[in-house]
Amino acid sequence: MTKTDYLNSFFQEDGRTVILPLDHGTAIPVSDMAPPGELIESVRDWVDGFVVNLGLARHCREQLSGKGVCLRTDVYKPALPGNPDPGPARIFTAEDAASAGAQAVMNMFYLHHPEEAANARECTALISECEEFGLPVIIESLPIGIGRPDDYTIENVAYAARFAAELGADVVKTVFPTGATVDDFKKIVDATMVPVVVLGGAAMGDDEALLTMVKNAIDGGASGIAVGRNVWQHPHPPTVAAALREIVHENASVDSALKLMG
Repeated sequence: MTKTDYLNSFFQEDGRTVILPLDHGTAIPVSDMAPPGELIESVRDWVDGFVVNLGLARHCREQLSGKGVCLRTDVYKPALPGNPDPGPARIFTAEDAASAGAQAVMNMFYLHHPEEAANARECTALISECEEFGLPVIIESLPIGIGRPDDYTIENVAYAARFAAELGADVVKTVFPTGATVDDFKKIVDATMVPVVVLGGAAMGDDEALLTMVKNAIDGGASGIAVGRNVWQHPHPPTVAAALREIVHENASVDSALKLMG
């Protein structure tokens, strides 16, 4: 298969994708996540692809069959208060991804992080490895680290997204900047050169706020979403997954998508 074939496992004919990250088990406690096989089965009709760690890729290979599978190649667990923050650490290879039957890999990049140089070297090494296997690389590019909305300015996010594209990412995953407009985000997408997918971040507990952010991202030119906790921590994951799909693939309004949720 070519890199284009692999990307088509995630991106539908409209050029968009709904990805559900389930890679949080190495980053945060996942006590709210249903048994992963059951969760995948419950949402797979509305999801185009999944992000998983190697263990989950092996454990749920049957449930993941027929969907795009993206192997998380790093761990990015936030440091405990008072401890040094090493940033993301790459632990898996392109060969691991191929052996797991993955169609892509994903690695974190923290722009402006104290370990930025080492992080950049790991990302570019992964990109080089994946060229040999024809595997697409999704770089999750964020200013400084995860869960830092004050740092997710328009300027910082624009720089982080373009930086990842310049490194050679096939797809960039990033945040919708804090306080940005649709036009602000469109400028970021236009300057990034490769497809941009928007992450959901921590569970909002506010369906309308989530759907509005996703709608703004799609209207601003995003090629899709990679929303995890706002789906699997939701009381009804299939319902919110269906609503997200309506916005991404059917250009539904927020009000229309909300009606799907009852």
